[in-house]
Amino acid sequence: MTVKELAEREGFTPVCLPDPERVIEGGYCGDLLSWVMGRAKSSQAWITIMSNMNIAAVATLCDVAVIVLSENVSPDDGVKETAEARGINIIKTPMATFEAAALISSLI
Repeated sequence: MTVKELAEREGFTPVCLPDPERVIEGGYCGDLLSWVMGRAKSSQAWITIMSNMNIAAVATLCDVAVIVLSENVSPDDGVKETAEARGINIIKTPMATFEAAALISSLI
């Protein structure tokens, strides 16, 4: 499944999609950024409630396919622009992290 396909599904809203054709090959849930840096893998959907600028740095280091902001979290000021410039996809959902992870897992 591509990031664009996920963003178009009911319950998901695109925040920025500079690389919408990126394929999602798995998922990782986590909010402790240092923990995510050591465990998230390339091409995964990273589901988090973190919304600060540091998510762009972690997403770049881990080369995730998309950041999924759960619990209807919106990115802090400047995150969208930084993500666009770095080619980082971000979508959001009102779903809890568990629900979003279960749905994404069933789709890929």
